[in-house]
Amino acid sequence: MVHSTSGHRSVPHTADLRIEAWAPTRDGCIKQAVLGAVESFVDTAVAGPTHTRRSRLTQERDDDLLVAVLEEVIYLLDVEGEAPVDLTLRDTGNSVEVIFEMVDASTLPQVGAVPKAVSLNDLRLSHGDAGWRCLVTLDV
Repeated sequence: MVHSTSGHRSVPHTADLRIEAWAPTRDGCIKQAVLGAVESFVDTAVAGPTHTRRSRLTQERDDDLLVAVLEEVIYLLDVEGEAPVDLTLRDTGNSVEVIFEMVDASTLPQVGAVPKAVSLNDLRLSHGDAGWRCLVTLDV
């Protein structure tokens, strides 16, 4: 049976940030992982998007797509000073288009350390009877 709920949570980890996420679909699970990562360093409770950014990613494996989306979030935060408050993934045949709903991160209260990179160690994104689940560690 597939769960109809989606979510994310922080998992205790030494010195880094570990996010666990779950959803009925792969794209929903990746979305939850991104939202969990963003909520770990800024308070998005009252944030509304101010503009949209689009990225086209061409990863063949699901876990590579998870890494690529999170790396894009870290890049946008580092270079543009923006954080997504929502996102949509759309398969386009040989790639995935990610539509980020963005906000200026400096307008949000900072609540934790900003991620610097995605760790490939113990990375998981898998599908089972209960839907999709992922575990990812971010270096902070």
